Amino acid sequence: MKLLALDTSTEHCSVALWRDGAVDAREVLAGQRHSQLLLPMVDELLERHELALAGLDGIAFGQGPGSFTGLRIACGVTQGLAFGADLPVVGISTLLAMAAATGAGRVVCCLDARMGEIYHAAYAKGEAGWEPVHAPNLCAPGEAPLPPAGPWTGCGSGFAAHESALKQRYAGRLSAIMPEIFPHARDIARLAAREFEAGRAVAAEQALPIYIRDKVALKTAER
Repeated sequence: MKLLALDTSTEHCSVALWRDGAVDAREVLAGQRHSQLLLPMVDELLERHELALAGLDGIAFGQGPGSFTGLRIACGVTQGLAFGADLPVVGISTLLAMAAATGAGRVVCCLDARMGEIYHAAYAKGEAGWEPVHAPNLCAPGEAPLPPAGPWTGCGSGFAAHESALKQRYAGRLSAIMPEIFPHARDIARLAAREFEAGRAVAAEQALPIYIRDKVALKTAER
């Protein structure tokens, strides 16, 4: 199976190619340049492996939560590429991709959502794969859901942006904290491979982002 994966949900821009279990990935700290960098990165990766889009089995993307603009870019590019090559698609939660990147089995994921909030989820890995303990949600760091007792690994930019509040909230529950973890196309590719194999891919027009938050910025009175 050959899959292309994309992620532009944070300031990082990444692409990955899955080929029967082997992953080749590219990433760059893009800032606000995702729309300029993403397609050239895809082209370079496919050319390196002498592949055309039509030679792929599908496309996966980080569907959120994350940056509104970034999610729209990943979704739009995925739809465009998939339509043109008649390929199925799979959207993967950015928070789940972060959990997979840690290498741990029980993970609390906190992505900085700005405006004093975090995108939060918790996952536990079992024999059948990852199971959500807390589904993705938006909350204040001090109100994040508490997972069951036991050692958990915390990950994501939320732990850098709100270190004190989250450490206090999860006092005694975290065995490790990995604030450097961010959603990456290589982890999305690995997770997506299982979805494709299970027959859960959808048509390109069904590739939709998951925003969670319904507003982008605070109003003047709220600030």
